[in-house]
Amino acid sequence: MLTQEMALITQDDLLLPGGRIEIRVAGPTGLSLVAQVLKGHYPLAFGMSKSNAKPPCYPLATQCEIIDFNQLDDDCLGIVLEGQQRVKILSAAQRRDGNWIARTLACNNWQNEPIEGEFELISAALEQFYQVNPALFDLYSDLHLEDATWVSQRWLEVLPLYNRDKQVLVNQPDCHKTMNFVLDLIKSHAGS
Repeated sequence: MLTQEMALITQDDLLLPGGRIEIRVAGPTGLSLVAQVLKGHYPLAFGMSKSNAKPPCYPLATQCEIIDFNQLDDDCLGIVLEGQQRVKILSAAQRRDGNWIARTLACNNWQNEPIEGEFELISAALEQFYQVNPALFDLYSDLHLEDATWVSQRWLEVLPLYNRDKQVLVNQPDCHKTMNFVLDLIKSHAGS
């Protein structure tokens, strides 16, 4: 069991392998964490916030890379993260500087598989969603709309669900439950 220490960023958002998110980093604590990651001191894990918990996130997180950054209008740092690998948070400690360092264990990513049959509706709906949300669309150079895992993970990142409900789907061994959930949601919405 090979564990690894990672710097931990937690937010109310979900980031999964293949996904991208732009986050705002402010203050010396956040900037210090980004600097340590960029200097290669720690890999970076992104976890979905869990209120009043230690560590401050759900146990399943995503190791990610900083793929872009820019200065925002308010002089904060905007960084774009890309999810790479699912990891389980085994433990975490908050350092004196306020940053969290987590002991993690790599988990299996969902395997890529083709979208077929009625599930192609999910892919088409995601493409439409990105067209009306250009800020999200602009994060990606390629959309993998033919891949059921990629499409279902992008839906989990953007659907307005409670974090605990997203975690139920994220903790499945593959994308099938998420695909069925999203398809039922689209069908029920189309019928109303």
